[in-house]
Amino acid sequence: MHRSAPRLTRILACAAVPVMLVAAGCSSDDSGSGASPSPSASAAGGASAAPATTAAPTPSVAPAKFAKLPDACKAITAKTVEDLVPEVKTKSGTPGKSSDMTSRGSCSWNGLEDKGVKGSDYRWLDVSLLRFDSDPTLGGGEKRAQDKYTDKVAEAKAVEGAIDVRTSSAPGIGNEARAVSYSLKKTGETFRYGVIVVRTENVVITVSYNGTGYAGAKAPAAGELMEGTVKAVKDAVAAVAAANK
Repeated sequence: MHRSAPRLTRILACAAVPVMLVAAGCSSDDSGSGASPSPSASAAGGASAAPATTAAPTPSVAPAKFAKLPDACKAITAKTVEDLVPEVKTKSGTPGKSSDMTSRGSCSWNGLEDKGVKGSDYRWLDVSLLRFDSDPTLGGGEKRAQDKYTDKVAEAKAVEGAIDVRTSSAPGIGNEARAVSYSLKKTGETFRYGVIVVRTENVVITVSYNGTGYAGAKAPAAGELMEGTVKAVKDAVAAVAAANK
């Protein structure tokens, strides 16, 4: 009996070993699964880490300086109109049609001064105003006005039937200005024209002043007409600035 007790102790100890090993193995598996994420979890993490796609930013342009236009019939002062168009028919001017007065406007004056046996002097004065807004798809207001300024100068130089066409710079008026003078035969008389196209920031102004003589009166000299045109266009440039104060 005393010799069998140690043997029984050894058998019980050996029987307990597999249980401990199994327990140890289960513990190892649990720690391993916690350290390594499953493939699906890695894929999910990778998808959430991908950068989001953003739309391309819209190009920005500088805002146009002038947001308003003056009333075209008030852009040239009453005093200038009186000086340039004697016996003017409508002192307040005749406005042109416009569907958007903030972007375009025009006005004209005309008059016939009867000098009796010396004949009659006819004069016509008109002003046109064009304003351009900045637009991301079309460009800045100033650049758009520059393009229109170039077009308007080309138009003034290419009037059908015009003779003795002369062009020159008109310094000191707006950002850039060009003067065009020419003669044109119509209604049996020779009309002389003075035209100035000027850009002031994002606004393009065109002033045309012309006249002739009837019944023996002489047509006005080109220099006289251009002096009057300069005076009128300076009024218009000042009116645009005043409208935006």
